[in-house]
Order: sequence, then structure tokens, then C-alpha cells
Amino acid sequence: MLFIGLDDTDNLGSRGTGHLARVIAADLASDHTVLGVTRHQLLVDPRIPYTRKNSSAAILLDDREDTDLQAVAEQVRDRMRAEYVDGSDPGLCVAQHAPAEVVAFGKRAQREVVTHQEATELATGHGLVLMGLGGDEGGVIGALAAVGLAATGHDGRYVLVGRSRELSGLQTIDALLASGIAAVQTLAGCAVTAGLVKSDKLRPARRGGCSVLVVERAGEYWMPVKLD
Repeated sequence: MLFIGLDDTDNLGSRGTGHLARVIAADLASDHTVLGVTRHQLLVDPRIPYTRKNSSAAILLDDREDTDLQAVAEQVRDRMRAEYVDGSDPGLCVAQHAPAEVVAFGKRAQREVVTHQEATELATGHGLVLMGLGGDEGGVIGALAAVGLAATGHDGRYVLVGRSRELSGLQTIDALLASGIAAVQTLAGCAVTAGLVKSDKLRPARRGGCSVLVVERAGEYWMPVKLD
């Protein structure tokens, strides 16, 4: 899998990083298989400058043998530069794998303050593409963290997977699975195979490397639960 991490691409008057990640994913879809776009929650702390909720995004691509990593990085970089908004501090990370140290960095970024220098030294040491693309370039922290967290397969939630964003109203389990969601289950982990699900703004969790929609009973239908 090819991981593309983005962070701090917005200001209070612009669309968020998740939106830009979906736009970039659409750009990449002409030449690559997009497996999804995920949102990853980082530490919320007054010592950390962030725009809204301090979350970063990762684009997940099916990595082929002929994938040109540098070309992908340049394509994403150029789009991010074209979409740059004043007051943002965007960062970009592109990696074909996430070493254990990068995964650990992502987890640390969820519970403690980490630094630009740590991110840069870690990416350099493992030969990962990490770029600051404006402002104070603080977004490199979240971009690297997003790659590490997405690589665990057990963090965050999908803001794009298959055609699930096209669904609305009450939908059958079969319709959800056909849209690209891998599984539907309860908070207790029990599989849900029948019934109707309220499908407006679905945000499946990333669990076991797959998109898993977690639901709870709400009268005669199932209601999605958002998990970080």
C-alpha cells in the first residue's frame, strides 16, 4: 500500500484537510487504485497550533510494482501548492511502508507534543518523502503521523471509501457492502448482516486494514457510530 499523509492545509475560512485529500484522491484515481481516505485524530492541546480539531488525513493507494513514488509525490505536491491558502502550514508525506518508528511517532502525536525536528529527522532516517509546503511547515508533523497511524490498520475513520458517500437515507446491509464498505458490526464486534442502516454521512472506522461501519440499534433501524 502507498500512504500519502496531509496536514494543516486549511484556515478557518477554507475547506478542511479532509476535503483537499478527497480532491487529490480524485486526481490520483485516473492512474491509481484509491483504497480510501482516512481521518486521524491527533492531540488537542493549547501548546499545539491547529485550525479546528487537529486531525490529519491519509490517502491510501494500491501500490503497484511500477509505481513511481517521486512522481506521485510531485503530483500531490503541485496540487497542494495550487490549493494553498494563507495562514496554513501544509505538510506532505509519501511512503510505501511505515517503519515501526513512524507508527510509534503517530501514536505519540495522539497523546503528547511532538516536534517538527523529530518528524524531519525520522523521515530522513528512513528515506521517506516529507515536505513542508508553506507557512511554518508545521503540517509535516501531522502528515508523518497520518502515515504511521494509517499503516496500523486500526486507527481513524474513512472520509472516503468506494461509493459510500453517495448513499443516503435507509439502506440495506447489502447496499452498504456493495458501495465499498467491508463489514458492518456492533460496538461489541458482532457482525450485522440484516436490517436497514441510516446511511447519511457514513464514516466507517479503519479496523483490521478495512473499512468497518460500526452501528448501534435505534428503534427499527441501525444508526452509525463515529469512531476515531
